[in-house]
Amino acid sequence: MSLLLQYGIIVSAWIISLLLILVIPRQKRRLAMVAFLFKQYMTCIFGHAVVELQLLAYPVRELADVSRTSFTYEYMAYPMTCAVFNVFYPSHRGRWIQFGYYVLFTTVLTVVEVLIEQYTDLIRYIRWNWFWSWATIFLTFLMTRAFCVIYFGTLTRAETAKQQNAASTTRS
Repeated sequence: MSLLLQYGIIVSAWIISLLLILVIPRQKRRLAMVAFLFKQYMTCIFGHAVVELQLLAYPVRELADVSRTSFTYEYMAYPMTCAVFNVFYPSHRGRWIQFGYYVLFTTVLTVVEVLIEQYTDLIRYIRWNWFWSWATIFLTFLMTRAFCVIYFGTLTRAETAKQQNAASTTRS
C-alpha cells in the first residue's frame, strides 16, 4: 500500500475522532474528558510497553523521532472512542446488555486493527495477535469505566455533602 494512502488513513482517523466530539451531549462532556484523559494515560503506559517489548511495531507513524508508538491511535482515536463508549454506556440496562456493549466496542476496534495490520504498514504484529488486542482493549475499557464510575460517584457525594453543609449553614 502506498505511503500516501497510509497517511490518508491516519488523517481520516484524526477527522473521525474530532467529529466524534459532535456526538457528545453537552451535559456529558466532563465524563467524556475524564474518560479520554484516563485512557490516554493508560495507553501511554501500555502502548510504550508493548512496543518496547517488541510485541508489535508501527513502521509508518507520526513523530517517528519522538516515539515508536502510533500517536494517532494511542493518543487520539482510541481515547476518543473510549470517551464515546463511556458517554453512551447503558448503565441503566441489564448486565447482559452492558457486557454486550463492551464486546461490541472491543470487537469493532479489534477488527479494524486487524484489517489495518493486514493491509497496511501502520501496524505490524511481531509476537502479538488479535486475541491480545481484544483482551487489552476490553480490559482498558473496563478500567476506564471503573475509574469514571468511582471518580464521578465520589464527586457526586462530595457535591452533595457541600450542598448539605451550605444548607445547614444558612439555617443557623
